[in-house]
Amino acid sequence: MLQPISLESELIKLEPLTMAHLSDFCKAGNFAEVWRYMQPNHCQNEDVARAWISLAVNEMATGSQVAFVIINKQNNKIVGSTRLFRVNSVDRALEIGHTFISPAFQRSHVNSHAKYLLLEYVFETLDFTRVEICTHEKNLQSRHAIARIGGKFEGILRKNRRAEDGSYRNTALFSIINDEWPQVKANLLKTGQCKEVFSYVSN
Repeated sequence: MLQPISLESELIKLEPLTMAHLSDFCKAGNFAEVWRYMQPNHCQNEDVARAWISLAVNEMATGSQVAFVIINKQNNKIVGSTRLFRVNSVDRALEIGHTFISPAFQRSHVNSHAKYLLLEYVFETLDFTRVEICTHEKNLQSRHAIARIGGKFEGILRKNRRAEDGSYRNTALFSIINDEWPQVKANLLKTGQCKEVFSYVSN
């Protein structure tokens, strides 16, 4: 079972999502380009976001996932969201996903710091073996970002995700395994994407 936890670097903080984040969560994610490959727009208004947050909070109560808001520590504003979910405790595997980042903070330090913190926690604290990161087959920006942090492309999963409108998407599947994590970590630190000192703080 996963437990809610806060993770932080010098520049960002990952804080468990609660209903108290509703208004700022909507402001961070209500951009059409954010949801181009993820439907529907869960930040289109507070009623829609409230239902999505409520579902996430309920799932967190069961230990099946942890949903986070991403906070930019320079101005203490929410700039996105991400989560750990689809946990396979038997095989020690899970997925990082449901990630969105406000357009103003895309291609910045935010994604690399968030992924670093999550990967460090999953591999070094939870002692998991495998992390999957998935995205829409056509979302080249996301695919490049996943590869840049060290995700290994495993292939295309055809028609594996069904949207609320009944349509299906092909998914690009990436993974990082525990054997690779030391090198992935070293590369992130060496390239300067995550050069600050990191620590995690339990709630």
